[in-house]
Amino acid sequence: MPNNRTEWAKRVPEFLVEAETLLAKTEECLSHLQLISNDKDAIDCMLSTLLKLANKADALALAAVSEFSLHIHGLLNHAQGHMDLHNEALSALKNCLTLIAWQLELIDQQTGQLSLDESEQTTLIEAFAFQVGQSQFRPPVSTKPFTLVSYAERQA
Repeated sequence: MPNNRTEWAKRVPEFLVEAETLLAKTEECLSHLQLISNDKDAIDCMLSTLLKLANKADALALAAVSEFSLHIHGLLNHAQGHMDLHNEALSALKNCLTLIAWQLELIDQQTGQLSLDESEQTTLIEAFAFQVGQSQFRPPVSTKPFTLVSYAERQA
């Protein structure tokens, strides 16, 4: 989280607008994948967008959003070269994206708290993992998102 709650409260509205834009982009990628399964450009766009969202959420210490986005990213990244993204997999992916949208709406803009029952995240990740043939998928515990913003931007 930024240095203090006042700074955080100033940055969260901007983050929410950016996150909404990024989620809209994931929806476009998903729509494209529903038309052309396994389109590399659409998958790469989805991966890039999920990583950006995770990093922006991480910069504001929104761990639930960041970690969930990274889980989805990891599953999709691993699956892209190994199997077809069939309708059930794309439906499970859509459910994950819908939950991210709900999470963003539920963030308390004053405190940064997200009252969340993590079981829904777990259930959706497991469903997506199953659909992409990764029922044993476990992301590394200690991974942190790669920083996509410059140091100066991160300090702003």
